[in-house]
Amino acid sequence: MVNFKRIMVGVLTAATTAALFSGCALNLGSGGSKGELTVISGSENRELEPLLTEFTAQTGIAVRMEYKGSVDIMNELKAGAAGYDAVWPANAIWAAMGDDGRLIKHEKSIMASPVVFGIKKSVAQNLGFIGRDVSVNDILAKTESGELNFAMTSATQSNSGACAYFGFLSAMLGKNTPVTSDDLKRPELQDSVKRLLSGVNRSSGSSEWLKELVVNAGSFDGLDAMVNYESLIIAANQELTALGKEPLYVIYPYDGMSYADSPLCYIDRGDEKKEEMFLQLQEFLLSDKTQKKLNDLGRRTGVVLTVDNPNLSVWNEDWGVKPDKTLSFITLPSKDVIIEALNLYQTALRKPSATVYCLDFSGSMSGDGNSQMLSALSIIFDQQAAATHMLQNSASDYTAVIAFSDVIIDVKEVYGNNQDDMRELYNWVRAISPEGGTDIYSPAVLGVEMLGELDNSYMKAVVLLTDGESNIGMSDVEFERIIRSSETATPVFSIMFGEASDNQLGKISTLTRSRTFDGRKDIISAFKQVRGYN
Repeated sequence: MVNFKRIMVGVLTAATTAALFSGCALNLGSGGSKGELTVISGSENRELEPLLTEFTAQTGIAVRMEYKGSVDIMNELKAGAAGYDAVWPANAIWAAMGDDGRLIKHEKSIMASPVVFGIKKSVAQNLGFIGRDVSVNDILAKTESGELNFAMTSATQSNSGACAYFGFLSAMLGKNTPVTSDDLKRPELQDSVKRLLSGVNRSSGSSEWLKELVVNAGSFDGLDAMVNYESLIIAANQELTALGKEPLYVIYPYDGMSYADSPLCYIDRGDEKKEEMFLQLQEFLLSDKTQKKLNDLGRRTGVVLTVDNPNLSVWNEDWGVKPDKTLSFITLPSKDVIIEALNLYQTALRKPSATVYCLDFSGSMSGDGNSQMLSALSIIFDQQAAATHMLQNSASDYTAVIAFSDVIIDVKEVYGNNQDDMRELYNWVRAISPEGGTDIYSPAVLGVEMLGELDNSYMKAVVLLTDGESNIGMSDVEFERIIRSSETATPVFSIMFGEASDNQLGKISTLTRSRTFDGRKDIISAFKQVRGYN
């Protein structure tokens, strides 16, 4: 049995929010004279960069952070984590499941945060959730009645989503022991969790991005609640109140609450100097002074995870935050059951996704551009390859491709996850020859319209890939008019490639409450990321 009794994830300042999604490495204090540590980390640790800079100033040891998602961190460890000296995931489960080579040592949790519900205070009041203990089954009842929908990260891509999901499983089973493989096969359990997950109205591959989505949402978006880390609910409320918006109220589901740890682990390659530098970093982060700074950032520390002398502007009880409450958490199952449960989530229990891929086949995509796009699509459309990254379709999913240049070239649809159908879709894409100019707006509008014809049982998204600037056909003004008049909440995610206009794609992302992924350095990674958002 794997005992993951530690915790956490982080918050970002507004100044670093844009940088969060680049996936690039950051060298902090690169002038360190005593050496450098290269750390593969969850992106939630970006807010801790000032602390790491302080460490470098004190010790002369530079810290080079490279940010990746939880599944990517797990897979990197499986492959040997070449080039990395340490790993700092959001949760110990990803390190444990990836450390096939038994490279990890000196594993210690740095900070903690439970995974909770944050619900607009007026909505929580109407639901009767304020002033009493609330269970996961209470939340299910309000979801099924149509009184509550919530945003949540993908359980197979983001640690907060995984923690929430295991909490749901445990609550629906109604037992205090870890979930087993036999439990996962129970039809009544699958049905209950599936009904709860049907209440998800937006998904995300990043806990931080989900927080920003809720903070910036308008009344039309219907984002009244989210499942996320307590620390990110606190950060969201700080931003919401500064904007004059209604804060979220924290709900701690007593029968199925999990939490995330932030274990900093050394990757042992027999280098005594690196090991000593790592231990200095770990000691700095666990010092009383640094731990107090983490408390003031909304993190829990210590054995019992209560906060002594909390800063009440951070740990604000008007927001339902309970810094002195002793919380009860579930115990996570064994590694094999975790993998089985996550695959069950991806293929059967999550809300079905409906995704329209708008693919640029203008003349500029000829050669390497087209080859790289096809390589990326092979990972998404090939269900065996997709399963390696926990991105496979479910039997209820809908996938469509709109091929475009300066005109709509053709459209093809697939329902479900039949491997032959998905292979046929991929071969159809391969047969298209790039030529012509670029009109990115017409296919995006068509994708939104196609998804509008489907019912609301789907999680809907358009994915637009282009390597150029729209120079013919529909204008950006007309696109904005159509999107606003359609009153759609369908996000149009963009993958930037080649000489794509970040200005045009950025405006699309802002308008449709989505985000732009940079595929110029690694288009395969960009496609994997965007798939995790739906």
